[in-house]
Amino acid sequence: MNKGALFAAAATFAALSCAARHPGISASGTIEATEVRIASQSSGRILSMPVREGDLLSKGGVVAEIDHSGLDLQLGQASAGVELASAQLDLLLGGARSEDLEQAQAALDSSAEALKLAKVDASRMAELLASGSATQSQKDAADAKLASADAQQRQADQILKKLESSARPEELREAKARLEQAQWAARIVEKAIADCEVAAPISGVVSHRLAEPGELAGPGTGLAVMEDLGDLELTVYVPEAELGMLAVGQAASISVDSFPGRAFAGKVTRIASEAEFTPKNVQTKDERVKQVFAVTIGLGDGEGSLRPGMPADAVLTAAGGAAR
Repeated sequence: MNKGALFAAAATFAALSCAARHPGISASGTIEATEVRIASQSSGRILSMPVREGDLLSKGGVVAEIDHSGLDLQLGQASAGVELASAQLDLLLGGARSEDLEQAQAALDSSAEALKLAKVDASRMAELLASGSATQSQKDAADAKLASADAQQRQADQILKKLESSARPEELREAKARLEQAQWAARIVEKAIADCEVAAPISGVVSHRLAEPGELAGPGTGLAVMEDLGDLELTVYVPEAELGMLAVGQAASISVDSFPGRAFAGKVTRIASEAEFTPKNVQTKDERVKQVFAVTIGLGDGEGSLRPGMPADAVLTAAGGAAR
């Protein structure tokens, strides 16, 4: 037999010997799930909480109903603000009404006639004063009346011109901005009302109920805790001597007491980079004071049968020294 064949035979013997010594890694732990704490986003009294601990709830299912009567009043006020801003914008876009223009024109004609009469009266008083037939005070009164009539005529003319001219661009931008602001204010209140029906963000099981009907809730008030049954995990602990036989992605076989003789598929998703002492609630063959590494095994949805809190045993076939 040549040297190459001898080396191959030796390598095969060594691999078989290693496999015989390390047929697999066995470890135990407790199935866990990602917890999601559901909290209120609005303020109000809790009207109902139809969920109980242990209930299976689909995503979007109702967790709690919060009173929004106060928000309804705010929405009414905000909606009125939208109507007012919209009407003001329409007025600027549509220009002045015909009756407003007619009234402004009549006021201008009236002030022009009054100015004409005031000018005649002031001229006559000046002549009478010169001839000694009128006093200075009468002349001053006529001049004051002329100045007032002139001011009124100018004002009426400006009002008519403003009504006849279209809205300035900056006035339109301001009106549009006021309308948009009012619309956003209404949407904010609508969102707050919608948030009063608290929905489940995931599909899972209700593990804790944190509030009761009749209690006051505010933004951040905890209502319930759910566990995601679609993302179950099993954390086991292995000694350093066996760490070299594990690798991320490695398959695992999981068994639980509730389903004797049935194996559930798992996959190593994380291997801790630092050692720790074995937790007291985990039973291993090694002494508890011995340092171990946490290994997380993903179980997916556990084929719809596994639940958080179940004790489970895992068997991981040795990876033959695969690198982590």
